[in-house]
Amino acid sequence: MTQEIEILQFLHYNQSVTRADIEAALTNPPSQATLKRLIAEMVKHGNIEVVGRGPATRYRLTPQAHVTMELNIDTYFDKDIDERQVQKSFNFELINDILPSVELFSTQELNRLSEAQEQFRKHLSEMSEIEYRKEMERLGIDLSWKSSQIEGNTYSLLETERLLKEKQTASGKTKEEAVMLLNHKDALDFILDVPEYLKDLTVGRIEEIHALLTKELGVERNIRHRRVGITGTNYTPLDNEFQIREALEDSVRLINGKSNIFDKALLALILLSYIQAFTDGNKRTARIVSNGILIANGYCPISFRTVDSVDYKKAMLIFYEQNNIAAFKRIFIDQFLFAVKTYF
Repeated sequence: MTQEIEILQFLHYNQSVTRADIEAALTNPPSQATLKRLIAEMVKHGNIEVVGRGPATRYRLTPQAHVTMELNIDTYFDKDIDERQVQKSFNFELINDILPSVELFSTQELNRLSEAQEQFRKHLSEMSEIEYRKEMERLGIDLSWKSSQIEGNTYSLLETERLLKEKQTASGKTKEEAVMLLNHKDALDFILDVPEYLKDLTVGRIEEIHALLTKELGVERNIRHRRVGITGTNYTPLDNEFQIREALEDSVRLINGKSNIFDKALLALILLSYIQAFTDGNKRTARIVSNGILIANGYCPISFRTVDSVDYKKAMLIFYEQNNIAAFKRIFIDQFLFAVKTYF
C-alpha cells in the first residue's frame, strides 16, 4: 500500500484530523517535508480538503474521494460485523448533497465503457430483429439465473434455461425458486416489449417492476411501512414510509438529472438497494431497473453472469456501511465489458 493510499484510508475513517494525527497513523512515516508534499498533492487532486489555518488546520476527505476511492475489501471484512466502523443509519445527505457533486467514473473508466458501447452499437446495426431478440433471450436467461442466485436461489444455469424455455421445473427445488426465475423473465420481456418504459424513471414505474418480480411470492406490493434488517451488516435502512418514498423520489430526480447513461444505471443499482423500499426484492428490482435504463437508451444490458455472489454482496455492504462505490463500480464496469463481448 502506498503512503498516499494509506493516508486516504486513514482519513476515510477519521474525519477532520491534524497532520500529526496522519503522521502517527502511517506505518512508515516520511519526513515532515515529504508528508507536507504528499498532502499538498492530494489537496491539488481533489482528494483532501483543508479546514482552518495555522495551528487549527485540519484535513478531511472530499466527498469525491469518500465515495470513489478504493477501500481494501479483504481487510475490511476481516473484522467482525460488530467491530467494523460503519454508518449505521441512512445518510440523508448522500442523495441530495453528496452524489450530485461526485464524478462517479474517471475519464479512463468512461473511455473504456464508451468504447465498448460503440462496439455494441456497431454489432447491433448488423443484426436483424430476430437475432437481437435471440441474444437478449440468452442474456435474459443468464441474468435471471445470476440475479436469483445472488438471492439464494439454487437452480443451476442449465436448469434455469430449461425452466424459462420449456417451463420444466427442476426436481428437488421449491416452487418459489421457479416463480422467482419466471418473474425475472416476465419483467425482462416487459422491458423489451416497452423499451421506453424506464427512460424517464418514476417511483410508480419502480413499484411496477418490483410487482412483476415478486408476484406470487407473498411479498407486499407497496412501499414498506415497517422496519427491515439486512443480514451481515449493522446498517439499518429507513423505517418510515414517508421518508422511504421521499428518498425514492429524490433518487429518481438525481438519476433522471444525469446526462450520462452509465451514471444513471449505476445509481439505480446502488440506490434502490440502499433505500430498501420494499419488504423483499429490492436488489432484484435494482438490477432490472438498471438494465431497463440501459435498454431504454440503446445501451448494452448486463447479465452479471460471472459475478461471484459473495463479492457482489460485499460490494453492496461496503456501500451500505461506507457510502463508497469503488468495489461495486468495478463489478459494473467488468460486467458491462463482459456483456458486450459475450452476447453481441
